[in-house]
Amino acid sequence: MTTTTTTAAASRDWTVWTTTARLVVTDAAMLDRASSIADEITDRVAAACDRFSTESELSRLADRLPEGVVVSELLALLVGSALDAAEMSAGDVDPTLGAELADLGLAAGDDTPWNTAEPEAGTLTEGVTLATGRHRGDVWRQVRLRGRLLTVPAGVRLDLGATAKAVAADLIAARVLTELGCGVLVSLGGDIATAGPGATAGPGTAARPGTAAGPASRAWEITVRDLPADPEAHVAIPSGHAVATSSTQKRRWVSGGRPVHHILDPRWGVPAAPVWRSVSVAAPSCLVANTFSTAAVVRGLRAVPWLREHGVSARLVDSRGRVVTTGAWPAEPAAAPTAAR
Repeated sequence: MTTTTTTAAASRDWTVWTTTARLVVTDAAMLDRASSIADEITDRVAAACDRFSTESELSRLADRLPEGVVVSELLALLVGSALDAAEMSAGDVDPTLGAELADLGLAAGDDTPWNTAEPEAGTLTEGVTLATGRHRGDVWRQVRLRGRLLTVPAGVRLDLGATAKAVAADLIAARVLTELGCGVLVSLGGDIATAGPGATAGPGTAARPGTAAGPASRAWEITVRDLPADPEAHVAIPSGHAVATSSTQKRRWVSGGRPVHHILDPRWGVPAAPVWRSVSVAAPSCLVANTFSTAAVVRGLRAVPWLREHGVSARLVDSRGRVVTTGAWPAEPAAAPTAAR
């Protein structure tokens, strides 16, 4: 006779990098150890590339990067991943926008913009792109990484925020499964990575095993929603897969009297037109999911045929709350559009 032992799942919620985070493990006894792994990796990633800290490795080496500097293994991984994302997105996800973000009000050591109340209703950046009259070109192609030797052109500041968060989620999930042997889901500000079989985890990011994307013992069920008033979706993703959501509704502030958000169009170095309130993508890794979701925001209306061409499973919510899906993302019933914010 075979005896099956059932273990209860457990979760932890906390704040990291001015955003919310959640960790779910299928074995409650492993939660503390998994939390230690998550804290260690997020601390190491911040120490490597936090542009808002003058003590991070990237900040300390900034003045020497035009000459070429041998960086740590972790920073090389993070820069390499960011360059991979730029290549994958044809430059729509560009890690060289640090100076442009600072010009818009995101200065190192100043977290005020992240906490500013959202601006009044209206189009966030209408007309801003043409107003700049300055085309940046593919600046990211000028960044050189040879092994651990990193060279960045003078005047260019790296910002690895989006891709580094996704890489951290992938690293945490993989390490928890390898070292602790339990199923795990980690969410860092909308970047969700999983490893091992899914399990019941109560309300929130991960709910219960599903069958839409694989056997119930393997799938994680994810609730996808940006702001509370936005339409939500429930999808099941197989173990080891990821979901990332990019939003033009969060991390917004006012710069020069104009409301702006943090996802920039690399061609011009200004916030992308908010065609989409949010874009969610399911992919085999969080880095890939984040790359496509961010690039889709940048591409605007051109995103839908591009995602379909690449077979990407995505869910796009437009400025009126209408939903468009691509790839294997389940279609949703039509809903009455909401007023644009």
